[in-house]
Amino acid sequence: MKYDYLVVGSGLFGSVFAFEAAKRGKRVKLIDKRNHIAGNIYTEKIEGIQVHKYGAHIFHTNNKVIWEYINQFAEFNRYTNSPIANFKGEIYNLPFNMNTFNKLWGVVTPNEAKNIIEKQRKAAGIDIPRNLEEQAISLVGTDIYSKLVKGYTEKQWGRKATELPAFIIKRLPVRFTYDNNYFNDRYQGIPIGGYTQIVEKMLSSNLIDVELNQDFFNHKEEYLRNFPKIIYTGMIDQFFDYQYGPLEYRSLQFETECLDIENYQGNAVVNYTDDKTPFTRIIEHKHFEFGTQPKTVITREYPKNWKIGDEPYYPVNDEKNNINFKKYQELGKKLPNVVFGGRLGTYKYYDMHQVIGAALSLVNKEFGIEKKGISI
Repeated sequence: MKYDYLVVGSGLFGSVFAFEAAKRGKRVKLIDKRNHIAGNIYTEKIEGIQVHKYGAHIFHTNNKVIWEYINQFAEFNRYTNSPIANFKGEIYNLPFNMNTFNKLWGVVTPNEAKNIIEKQRKAAGIDIPRNLEEQAISLVGTDIYSKLVKGYTEKQWGRKATELPAFIIKRLPVRFTYDNNYFNDRYQGIPIGGYTQIVEKMLSSNLIDVELNQDFFNHKEEYLRNFPKIIYTGMIDQFFDYQYGPLEYRSLQFETECLDIENYQGNAVVNYTDDKTPFTRIIEHKHFEFGTQPKTVITREYPKNWKIGDEPYYPVNDEKNNINFKKYQELGKKLPNVVFGGRLGTYKYYDMHQVIGAALSLVNKEFGIEKKGISI
């Protein structure tokens, strides 16, 4: 069969591109090394509960075009992400807001909270934040940093906060309102019935052939020879045989269990922010869809050091790795028939709506069709 494209990876980036290409009459072969489609947004049904197999995924965006685009594949509920933090049994609201400040300091007004944070920032002597620790203290003060940021962040990244770049924490929401909604975005929710159905619908065209349990690197040279264009969403450093050395990633380990109780923790996501608890959070999946099942399913999420052969989840975008990535990027530019996309192909952290936006931007570039309102 004559194909126009080989898409490597059935996550959102690859699946959106395959769907759009097939809509335009292009024949697509899509391969994935896993035994299922949908990449890290894959959900599977256990005891009637949609379980997020690779960690919590909450869809959120301010872009109406992206929101309408994803809603053609599933109906979304009104789930609002309101995680809580558990520090040695003390419970605090996230994101950091007036409920957090009231619990910690007994303050009632925004000015009272701001005064305490400013006092702690001055006491710490921070003028220009040089690392994550200093950036966090300048945002929320030393009390919140020591209880709710330091332990969690150092577990997540496997490094001391003083060794992490400041930009990692800049996206941390801090609000002086009594609002527990983690995201400021206008649109937010979870697809009723899970995420896997979305990708199933994207890949349902008879112009798309899906092959699972297929590692690109087992037939790399053959693919490069036989396909006019390849959309590659795997690790860019692996594609080039790590010739500049492997880029660094953080990996995760998930421990999932079904419990014979109706409700384990009362919230979908609880972060454990002390440095002694080995996992970073517990996800109780039924709460994403307001479940009333008699049982519940929970997942403990353990961050771990990544090594070749492990699943990469988060790029470590420090200066050294970013310099190395640019070298790989330059190699990629010499291959006009290969496009590198997604979180691993571009060595960049993306939320789901950003992945869709990036894929649609590639569609626009590839097929010369302007879609207004899409930004990434």
